[in-house]
Amino acid sequence: MHRAISITRTHAPTTDTVTLAYDERFLRRKLLTTDQGDGFFVDLPETVSLNAGDAFKLEDGRLIGVRPAIEALLEVKGVDLVRLAWHIGNRHTPCQLGPDRLLILQDHVMRNMLIKLGAELRDVSETFTPEGGAYGHGRTHGHAH
Repeated sequence: MHRAISITRTHAPTTDTVTLAYDERFLRRKLLTTDQGDGFFVDLPETVSLNAGDAFKLEDGRLIGVRPAIEALLEVKGVDLVRLAWHIGNRHTPCQLGPDRLLILQDHVMRNMLIKLGAELRDVSETFTPEGGAYGHGRTHGHAH
C-alpha cells in the first residue's frame, strides 16, 4: 500500500483524485481510496485541513488531488444576511460565505433557529468549503491560538 507523506497546495497535475466530504478533509492519519479505486495511507506529521487544489504526495512521487464531495447543504438568504451570519458564527457552525447567500451543513436545529430569524432557506446539494479560521488557513482546534 502506498503512503502519502506530504501535502502540496500548488494545483499541480495529478495522477488520480480522492473525493472527500468537508468532515473527511480534516485529517492526519487515515486509509483512503482514490476515485479510481486505489488505496493509500495518509500519515502526516500534523492534522491538516484540505480543499480543492490540494494534493497528497505519495512516497513514489505521484500526486493524488483532493476533490470536495457534493453534500446536503442549507442555503441561507435574507434581507439582513450579516445578522444571520452572526447568529451562525455565534454557534461555531462552519459557514461558506457568498455575496448573496450563506451555506451550512444540513442541521435541523440551525434550520429552526434561522426560520425564527426570518431567513429564506433552501436545501441544495453542492460542494462545501466554509470560511477558514481567523488565525490560520483552514480549520483550527479549540480557541488556543
